[in-house]
Amino acid sequence: GPVRLPGRARARAVIAADPSDAVPHAHLPYLEAVFTFGAGAGPALSLTAPARRVFRPRPVDPEAPARILVSSGSEAEPKMAAYSHNAMAGGRATYLRALHDGDGPMRNLVLAPLASSFGSCGTSVTVAALGGTLLLQETFDAAGALRMIVEHRPTHVFGVPTMLRRIADQPPLDQEDFSGLRALVSSGAALPDATADVCRARFGDRVITVYGSSDGVNCHTAATGLTPEAGTGLPDPAVARIRITDGNGDPVPAGQPGEICARGPMTPLSYVADPALDARYRTPTGWVRTGDRGFIDGHGRLHVLGRIKQIVVRGGYNISPAEVERELGAHGAVAEVACVAVPDPDLGERLCACIRETPGSPSPDLAELTGFLESQRGLERRKLPELLLRVSEMPLGPTGKICRTTLAGLAARETQAIR
Repeated sequence: GPVRLPGRARARAVIAADPSDAVPHAHLPYLEAVFTFGAGAGPALSLTAPARRVFRPRPVDPEAPARILVSSGSEAEPKMAAYSHNAMAGGRATYLRALHDGDGPMRNLVLAPLASSFGSCGTSVTVAALGGTLLLQETFDAAGALRMIVEHRPTHVFGVPTMLRRIADQPPLDQEDFSGLRALVSSGAALPDATADVCRARFGDRVITVYGSSDGVNCHTAATGLTPEAGTGLPDPAVARIRITDGNGDPVPAGQPGEICARGPMTPLSYVADPALDARYRTPTGWVRTGDRGFIDGHGRLHVLGRIKQIVVRGGYNISPAEVERELGAHGAVAEVACVAVPDPDLGERLCACIRETPGSPSPDLAELTGFLESQRGLERRKLPELLLRVSEMPLGPTGKICRTTLAGLAARETQAIR
């Protein structure tokens, strides 16, 4: 419900976009004030009303909590991570500054919600730390985002792959001019090669992919370029050191997969009011376990293989949905793809490929897609999806990422009906 996260955070103040969203104090014992925009109503105080007293800034401990970032919750209950002023204005600002290769301040169109980890590059960093300009939409709209790019000329556009693909698929506008756009920045999920190609063709060559999360890890391709051998780029110790560990938490050699762990200036202080999460995801020496699989190659570049939790176990054999998605996304008729597990009484789980088809392309069946994966992409037969679900649009969560929980439920219902 609406009080769940503020209650867990022991929030003393809540800002609601609309007065009707104001949370009654009775449900939040620590709450002291509710703020909103517009005229205000009931217990809500208006942020746009004249100030009742002169604002006087107070000295702030740079290591004190500055804000809470909430994970997407696309797999489970959202996690809340507390970040210090130094982590936001230091580590996160250093990462954002590295994406900017020109003179003058950044002018960022941030399509991801500002409350998300990816969206935190907005107010706290673009405006407060770097003195740039922040462009926003109230809710994501692909046609409106394209108009904003043309009319307001941002230097950078920040969005998850689904958002960027939907913008790139929009019909051309009159007198389109993208000369001021320095980069499209993709994060929140793996960027499919097909989406990167479509974005390059529409907006220019510079597409940057960022690997990051609310757990305090970051790596991007601004310096290395977006190529298969570059992976997700070179980790920057000024933002976060990255290492790969085995099941016992010990570092593994270059090239060997394991869990991605991070520690550095961007590391959060702790998980909010949840010592069990701290014990599970943070080591005594301050390393954060991200729950992601990956490896670091001989050149020090990070390669992300997907979520550990998202492994599909079919008859005792582990299948990585991220690997299948990456290869299936190269098919010309597939605009978007997500692979999820469907329960099976015999094998435990089967892999279902959920696709949104490319407009105007012939509709592929399962046999065509699996044949493509095996003969043209070299995927092992035991990794091939056994079920296919077509959707007109991928279900999205609050942060704009594909909601796999919703998709898995839909896939289970639809595929059960046709068995």
